[in-house]
Amino acid sequence: MHRAAYAALGLDWTYDAIEVDAAGLLAFLDSRDETWAGLSLTMPLKTAVLPWLSTCSHVVRATGSANTVLLPARHGDNTDVAGILAALAEVGITRAARVVVLGSGATARSALAAAAALGCARPTVVARSAPAVSLDADVVSWSPGVVAGCDLLVSTLPAGAADPFAPHVAGIPVLLDVVYNPWPTALALGCRGVVVGGGEMLLHQAAAQVALMTGHPAPVDAMRAVLKHSQ
Repeated sequence: MHRAAYAALGLDWTYDAIEVDAAGLLAFLDSRDETWAGLSLTMPLKTAVLPWLSTCSHVVRATGSANTVLLPARHGDNTDVAGILAALAEVGITRAARVVVLGSGATARSALAAAAALGCARPTVVARSAPAVSLDADVVSWSPGVVAGCDLLVSTLPAGAADPFAPHVAGIPVLLDVVYNPWPTALALGCRGVVVGGGEMLLHQAAAQVALMTGHPAPVDAMRAVLKHSQ
């Protein structure tokens, strides 16, 4: 998607996957030269990068997670929150008073920040422990009644982990499942309401990264076409 965006923008840029572990991340970052505009990070690097950053966005401070680094400024940002909000906005969801989040990892922290932006004062998190964020949330164990009456259910669990919940989500009005491969998930198939897949979140968080790194609005249609072709 990033390479498709650069081509559509007329930029002779490259975008490649590089395997770096948390222990080697800071040395890797220090070795980047002026030809680098930025990097995308996955876990556990989203948290490991924080000590290296010179500045960061308020979203990073709220979530304790940075999936984007801009160079040479060493600025961290989190486009996962923007990706969630944009994916939901595409199906007309811009407000949600009661949000339930499955999971407590980095993506769950972004989901909680997105819930706050949607107007949810106190989301419910279904997890063994609370996500480490400066946002109010009720942390509970799973029971079918947890999702009763919610406006939005966000599953941040890895592929297959949410399958046991699938028989209990038929009445959920809106479901966002961050899994994009394999798709559809059992959870998505169990919901009779509006279902938003992880591919849409992936698209929009990448589009936000492109805008940050290039300074140009992302060509979302070109990026979407590549994403659909790869699925």
